[in-house]
Amino acid sequence: MTGELHLPWGTTAQPPWALELTPARAGWTYAGLRVLDLPAGGVVTFATGDEEMLVLPLAGAATVRCDGLRMELAGRASVFAAVTDFAYLPRDATVTVRGEGRFALPSARATRRLSPRYGAARDVPVELRGAGPASRQVNNFCAPEAFDCDRLVAVEVLTPGGNWSSYPPHKHEDDRVHDGGRVEAALEEIYYFEVSGAAPGDGGGPVGYQRVYGTDRRPIDVLAEVGSGDLVLVPYGYHGPSMAPPGYHLYYLNVLAGPGPDRTMACVDDPRHGWIRGSWADQRVDPRLPLTGPARGGD
Repeated sequence: MTGELHLPWGTTAQPPWALELTPARAGWTYAGLRVLDLPAGGVVTFATGDEEMLVLPLAGAATVRCDGLRMELAGRASVFAAVTDFAYLPRDATVTVRGEGRFALPSARATRRLSPRYGAARDVPVELRGAGPASRQVNNFCAPEAFDCDRLVAVEVLTPGGNWSSYPPHKHEDDRVHDGGRVEAALEEIYYFEVSGAAPGDGGGPVGYQRVYGTDRRPIDVLAEVGSGDLVLVPYGYHGPSMAPPGYHLYYLNVLAGPGPDRTMACVDDPRHGWIRGSWADQRVDPRLPLTGPARGGD
């Protein structure tokens, strides 16, 4: 199962994409991810088709043109340096990206066509979640309450070295409503990882670990050693922890999409481990957090 759901950097390359994960390649319906690696002066033009997308600088800056709109992305030196600005691309659009660096394009199959938009780094809600060794930073740049899309949800998580995140383990595989509120949503999820001190494809670099496991009803069993640029797919089941090695920070980009009528990240904890949330009241948030904020002097 690990081999099917852990996709190392380079195994999904399809020019012009250094990484291309379509819903068809993932074996599901909605969520996708692409990564562009552009040299100085690099330019790529592509069609979004039936997917809405974002252009999210991982390292570098770019100019994005879509529907006659020009969006200048100041970007960042790395995912561990700053919160970044980004661009939203609607379905059925032709897009040109010109710049230098590495850019993630999370995507979801969409039914509504919205307008292209610029997302400023200063407007990204930064949340410190958990406490003690479960402390982490969440950049909610495309969370349901932060940025409007048709189906796409995306957030960034930064885990200080030695900490665990995506913890306690949780799942969002069923649509369930209780007392008029949604307690769990069916979502496909992608984890894209980077580890501080390592470039994508650096086989000798530091690594983190990702756990995914299921229930008796829907078994799944993954324990993946992940390096920079690796993917882990979560079609269903409990996921967590994401483990950062001591001495190295762990970054992951979460991309989520599903069939529900509303964008949501509703999930339920593994009932054996949900009690851990209550223990945070007596612990301090890791003083290393936040690891990043908006780049100084820009958006």
